[in-house]
Amino acid sequence: MGNLFRSGDDRDERNREFFRHQAQVLADQLGELKGSVMKAGQMLSLYGQYFLPPEAVEVLSSLQDDTAPVDWSFVRPVVEQQLSAERRAELEIDERPIAAASLGQAHRARRKSDGQELVVKIQYPGVADAIDSDVKTIVRLLWVSKMVPRELSMDPVIAEVRDMLRREVDYEHEARATRTFADKLADDARFVVPTVLPEYSGSSVLTMSYEHGEPLRSKRVLSLPHEQREGLGRSLIWLFLHEFFNWHMVQTDPHFGNYRVRLPKDGPPQLVLLDFGATRHFSSAFVAGYRDIVAGAVERDRERLLTGAESIGLMSRRFPRETLDAFETLCHTIVEPFMIGTDQGPPQELIGDHGYRFGATDLPRRVTNLMSRAALSRYFRIPPREIVFLHRRMAGAFIAQSVLDVEWNPRDMLLEVLAEGA
Repeated sequence: MGNLFRSGDDRDERNREFFRHQAQVLADQLGELKGSVMKAGQMLSLYGQYFLPPEAVEVLSSLQDDTAPVDWSFVRPVVEQQLSAERRAELEIDERPIAAASLGQAHRARRKSDGQELVVKIQYPGVADAIDSDVKTIVRLLWVSKMVPRELSMDPVIAEVRDMLRREVDYEHEARATRTFADKLADDARFVVPTVLPEYSGSSVLTMSYEHGEPLRSKRVLSLPHEQREGLGRSLIWLFLHEFFNWHMVQTDPHFGNYRVRLPKDGPPQLVLLDFGATRHFSSAFVAGYRDIVAGAVERDRERLLTGAESIGLMSRRFPRETLDAFETLCHTIVEPFMIGTDQGPPQELIGDHGYRFGATDLPRRVTNLMSRAALSRYFRIPPREIVFLHRRMAGAFIAQSVLDVEWNPRDMLLEVLAEGA
């Protein structure tokens, strides 16, 4: 992504050295902080792509949500507060966590009555109460580092990051989202969604069925025949398109840890979908406007593309023609994988026997370069907050295609979904 600080040769070495130094200071300060500050930093990096120098974006993006697990004695009071003694007696919880992050950790468990394998997700004490102060802390550090443009209002960014963090610590929200996805995908054998057990859940404890699977980047998955890897790639794009265009709700965290691949003895691989805490809803008006942008791009319909962009606040027809032309070129480039078989198809070297060569494309670099140039325009504006997190998930879906090293043509799939809401 581009931002206001990226100007190639226009940035002299003195400026570069200043930002490198300030980025190191920021990294040292953040390294001393814990809790939701980690999550806040990661989320700010998504927005920061549009207005922070690349050195700051790199620091924020590198924050790892791999907090060391805490002792069972620290989280046990949370379980005792959330679940009755009778319910706790029905479970056998392994005191050793199987995963830990900045907001909580997960433990394997077994229901004694039938032996069902479960996962108990436990929120760290005090995390929810610290969100406001943690967000203020990281924003203050950014201001002190002199990396934020003085004329920029951070209020919308702060509000969105705070809202996203609150959603992620709202386990009742996550439970509802998990059940919704499970219902929508119940009859689709391509996907597996955990079952929520409300009798063992609360506002800070979430218990679900344990669903086994291989990491997406595992050797077993990446060594599957191309046909099976392509099937996984198709499933990921299909899911994203239907989440947004048809269901108007998107699980916006594309972290590969939220996906597993189940390899049945008989039948194709299945995608196991985990962690719906970052699920957010989109208004019908926003989805309709974005639909016009995408449809206008793939159909080379400039009028529809600009109508959609204006309706969601991305562009204004009052902008100079060269600004609108640059935006149109950017959109045409982004939809390149969906243009096979048209007069404006992708470069020949990116078209393989099975379709678009996702594993060989340099599309992210080309899009970044176009956005960098666009961001230097005085007409540049930070995109609506809905787009930042939507594009986060979209990018994750396409990065997965590259990791899986697949070739296929997604055009018909996209056109079908666009037509459903026309």
